[in-house]
Amino acid sequence: MSVTRDSGADRPQESLFARIAGEDGIDPTEARNGLRHVASLSLTKVADGLIDPKLVLSWLLTALAVPSALVGMLVPIREAGALLPQVFLADRAQRMARRKWMWVAGSAVQGLAALAIAAAGRLLDGLAAGVAICAALAVLALARAACSVSYKDVLGKTIGETRRGAVTGLAGSVASAGVVIFALLLISGLMQEMTPVLIAIALAGVFWLGAAALFSTIEEAASEDRDGADVTAFREILGDGGLRWFILVRGLLVSTALAPPYLVLLAQQGGDALLGQLGALVLASAAASFLSSYVWGRLSDKSSRLVLALSGAAAALSLAAALVFAWVGLIGAVWAAPLALFGLMVAYHGVRQARSVWLVDYAPADSRAAYAAVANTAIGLILLAVGAAGGALSMLSPAVAVAGFAALALFGGMLALRLPEAEEG
Repeated sequence: MSVTRDSGADRPQESLFARIAGEDGIDPTEARNGLRHVASLSLTKVADGLIDPKLVLSWLLTALAVPSALVGMLVPIREAGALLPQVFLADRAQRMARRKWMWVAGSAVQGLAALAIAAAGRLLDGLAAGVAICAALAVLALARAACSVSYKDVLGKTIGETRRGAVTGLAGSVASAGVVIFALLLISGLMQEMTPVLIAIALAGVFWLGAAALFSTIEEAASEDRDGADVTAFREILGDGGLRWFILVRGLLVSTALAPPYLVLLAQQGGDALLGQLGALVLASAAASFLSSYVWGRLSDKSSRLVLALSGAAAALSLAAALVFAWVGLIGAVWAAPLALFGLMVAYHGVRQARSVWLVDYAPADSRAAYAAVANTAIGLILLAVGAAGGALSMLSPAVAVAGFAALALFGGMLALRLPEAEEG
């Protein structure tokens, strides 16, 4: 890792970042970078919550009378589209002297795509709106792939090993406050009209543009190794046994991301209204992020594989609780579905924190972008397969799909215990 050092005094920022990281004597340059990481990530995480395809965009397309087939395409476009292109983007990232510029470009394009989605929702309806919004979401997903493939490398170069989880964890907790407000508006009934939802989506676009501007100010040292990552290099990376095991574990734990819509289906069977479910899911996710992201981040700095194991167990327990609520007829109660959703989202944010920290610490310093690209491309393929399997199981019953995801989460958590304890490469 190469963290730029300087002798300048910037005590207020250094002191603030020291409190965030729980360490003293942090270099002023790293302190400035750390605060910029936190601010940029917080903006993008709020934007993610405001434009969540599983919830917000699904509600929007339904309100616009878009055919259900296009509504069903939202999550695959967003999730797989953000992962599959990374193996191709990694070559470009590794040729760049300063990889932050790929993240800046990706965040800016996400902002423009979000504004396009808001405009389509205002100007179009029916099939035309669905096609336009799905196309803009595809662009947003590709831009997100660029951010993902470059971010871990920038984080590794600019933030010390024992402080990376604190940076990403605090950003998750800070961002969740804004999403909580959005969720409360949904629950209150003030967001039943389409205009406030479109404003929220447009605000997400503004936040992504602001994050791009902030991230451009990060002080990143030029990379000495600027050779592209060719196909042979990717094959060699896949020969890394630790990485293959990580891909298997992370692939099983995608169940924490795919299960929430099926919990909503369970609750709807209990009689809850659509907007109540939307607000409850958004609030559960935001509250879980606020209460757990920083804690998960700090724990990941100590043992990211243990966090993955705990997260898998927590997800399985939460999904099992939802099944019990459904079995005894309580899933429609005002507290039951949000409680199960909260536990699942705590587990989901644990997986998100730990998988990022593990990969940054495990991958060789000069190959982080390539390792991230290989892992994420593989996960994109697994996500499509697991998502299709979940859809097939849901045709039998939402409860069957929830049980399947619970089994995958539990198995993934158990296998995480066999991961090597990652140390900075």
